Amino acid sequence: MIIVVRKQAGSEERARLIEILGRMLGTLRPLTVTHMREREVVTVDNSNLDAQALATLRQQPAVEDIVTVQTPYKLVSRAFQPASTVIEVGDSAQCQPVTIGGGVPVVMAGPCAVENREQLLTTARAVKDAGAQVLRGGAFKPRTSPYQFQGLGLEGLELLAQAREITGLPIITEVMEPALVTTVAEYADILQIGARNMQNYPLLLAAGRQSRGKPVMLKRGLSSTIEEWLLAAEYIVAAGNPNVILCERGVRSFDPLTRNVLDLTCVPLLHQLTHLPVIVDPSHATGRRELVPTMSRAGIAAGANGLILEVHPDPDAALCDGKQSITPEQLWTVVQETQLMARLMNGEFLPEYVA
Repeated sequence: MIIVVRKQAGSEERARLIEILGRMLGTLRPLTVTHMREREVVTVDNSNLDAQALATLRQQPAVEDIVTVQTPYKLVSRAFQPASTVIEVGDSAQCQPVTIGGGVPVVMAGPCAVENREQLLTTARAVKDAGAQVLRGGAFKPRTSPYQFQGLGLEGLELLAQAREITGLPIITEVMEPALVTTVAEYADILQIGARNMQNYPLLLAAGRQSRGKPVMLKRGLSSTIEEWLLAAEYIVAAGNPNVILCERGVRSFDPLTRNVLDLTCVPLLHQLTHLPVIVDPSHATGRRELVPTMSRAGIAAGANGLILEVHPDPDAALCDGKQSITPEQLWTVVQETQLMARLMNGEFLPEYVA
C-alpha cells in the first residue's frame, strides 16, 4: 500500500499520520517516506490492516490518496504510476542533455574498459560521429579472474570527464561499492550497477540516497527473475532516487555458443509491469560482435527505450571483452538502423506500404 501525502499538509498533520501508522502496524521502526517527482509517499505492508483501519487513514488531513498495489514491488509498479517515467540525463553546463524513455531510443556506446587517454578519446569521437547520445566506459571493472584488467579506477573517471568535455556526450560508468557512490556521482551522469551487484543491497541503498540524484541504470542479475530485478529497483527508488533505468543484459544458460540468452520477452512485459524505462545490452547478452547488430534491431523492435553497446577502435586488441565489442563502423550502422526501426514502429512508413 502506498499513501500519497498531501502537498499542503503541515508538519503536525504529517507527524500525526506517521504516529497512527506506527500504532496500526505495531512497529517502532521508522516508516519509509520517499519523495517521488514532487510527491511525498509512505510505503507500508498493509496485510495486517482491515477495512476500518484503511478508512481511518483516508480521513487523515495529511492523506491525499491511498493506492493499493498487489505486487511486492510498489513504487516501481505501473499500478502506482500509470505514466511512463521519463529521465533527463546530463547537465547542460557540461554536456548535451539526453532524454531516456521519451519515445526516441537512446544509444549508449563506448569501450568496456577505459584503457588509456588515446583509446578513450578515439572511441568517444567515433561514438559522437556515429550519432550515439551517451558515452559508456568502465573505470572500475568487476572481472571473473583476479588476474584480469580491473580498470584504471579514479584515473579512468577523470579521463571520462575529459571525454565528456571534448565531445559533449553524457557519460555512464559502473560503481561497484557503496563507498564509491559519491565519488563516481561527481564524475558520471548515469551510475551503472552491474549484473553481479544487482542484489548488493548496501550499494542499491547508497545509489538511492546519493545527494546528487544521478540516474541509476540497474542491470539484470545473471540468473535473476523479473520480480527480483524489480525489487532491486524498488530499493533504489524507496531510498529516494526515482531515476532508475532497467537494463536487460541476458541471463545465464547452458549453451556455450553465446555468452547469455537475451530475454527480449521481458521488454514488453516490463512495460506492462513498471513505469521505468528499459534498455537492452546485446553486447553482454551475445558475447559475439557479429550478433550485436541483429540483436540491437530486435531489442528496439521489442520496444526497448534504447541500447548500450561496447565499441572499441581495435576490438581484437581490447583489454576487456574484445570479442563482443563492435567497431566504430558497425556502431554507425547500428545507430542508423535503430533510428529507422524507431520510425517504422511509429508508423512513419505505413502510408507507403498501404499505397
